[in-house]
Amino acid sequence: MHLRMDWRRVNFDWNRARAFLVTAEEGSLSAAARALGMAQPTLGRQVSALEQELDVALFERTGRGLSLTPSGLELLDHVREMGEAAGRLSLSAAGHSQSLDGNICITAGEAIAALQLPAFVAGLRLAHPGISIEIVASNAPSDLRKREADIAVRSFRPTHSDLVAKKVKDVDGQLFASPQYLARLGNITSPSDLSRAEFIGFDRTDAMINVLSAIGVKLSQDNFTVISESHLTQWELVKYGIGIGVMAADIGDAEPLVQRVHPTLEPVVIPMWLTTHREVNTSRRVRIVFDLLYDYLQDAEFQRPAPNESQ
Repeated sequence: MHLRMDWRRVNFDWNRARAFLVTAEEGSLSAAARALGMAQPTLGRQVSALEQELDVALFERTGRGLSLTPSGLELLDHVREMGEAAGRLSLSAAGHSQSLDGNICITAGEAIAALQLPAFVAGLRLAHPGISIEIVASNAPSDLRKREADIAVRSFRPTHSDLVAKKVKDVDGQLFASPQYLARLGNITSPSDLSRAEFIGFDRTDAMINVLSAIGVKLSQDNFTVISESHLTQWELVKYGIGIGVMAADIGDAEPLVQRVHPTLEPVVIPMWLTTHREVNTSRRVRIVFDLLYDYLQDAEFQRPAPNESQ
């Protein structure tokens, strides 16, 4: 038997509860305000109003930061459950939407977002002008379960049961460098010659070392003389002749400022997956964009855009 809820006892505003939740998770009012896209004073007033509504102190002000009070810590789990339920409601509602017009958020790594998605967006906007596009260019995966994006282009298959994924293809990555750098490096006849080269890396872990080792390029951390988590920054560094970097073969081959390090070097195989949330996937708009993006990426090869004749 379903018990009826006494709504008179629910005496707080959900927006204020959300302000409390995000502040607790972000650790400060300024960070929470950025996450919610609102002014910090407005957020602070919402948190203070919730404290008054509940008649409890949720935070202690410690210097420039905030720490949860015992009461705030106890209430946080309940508010977090509310936030997860609100997210599920939003996902379910989006999934039932059959309107083609509206917003779509696509997330992809920087190189794909900047160098391959523009041509897709141009075609999509012509075919479906009622669909507006947001692109999140990030090498860190967005959380589709929290609606950080509707569709993701990823280099791995997700394992969570709430997500559905379709493999697009395997992308061949190649090592590229400027002709000037290769001239300074000297003759490269085998992968072992690259042990004396300088490379552009993502971080100080051994991830790239292990990937390149699989194709016969044996390196150490000493080879990675410049680090950037931005793939686009890495690519510019490569073009400036600072070292060797990895890029999708079609993108690298189309860039006149670089060349392949060695024509017979084995490629770095990078899988490409297209992912969305199971519930969002029932939305007509998401289904159409997902399918169009899948078809585009399957056959897409990087091409420089034609000059604008109006310029």
